[in-house]
Amino acid sequence: MKTSIYLLLALLFCFGCQPKRTENFIPGMYVNHSEGSYSVADDTLMIRQLEGIHYQITRRTGFNRMVDGKSGLREYEMETWSGLYDAEAGVINESRYGKVLSFFPDSGLLRVSNRVYKKIK
Repeated sequence: MKTSIYLLLALLFCFGCQPKRTENFIPGMYVNHSEGSYSVADDTLMIRQLEGIHYQITRRTGFNRMVDGKSGLREYEMETWSGLYDAEAGVINESRYGKVLSFFPDSGLLRVSNRVYKKIK
């Protein structure tokens, strides 16, 4: 009986720490490289906590358009998003485009739609 109570307390402790672990993982820099028949792109997301559940996401993209199978000049874009952290779901809901940022601390990854980003710092 005592063992099962300790086991139950340990499980509750572990599950209780998961949202905080995700929240601690969120701030940082994430990168993604993608290639297709129309472009080659490198994305960097910089995520920082503003206050409470409010986050700022800065996306910087460098890309080359492909024309007749050849890479064009490097072009750059930058945009800033804002989002709210949902602790229950462990995601940030971005407000401008309706994107959902899902975090995976165990593998060091972030998913935005079908793009996967690797945390580098």
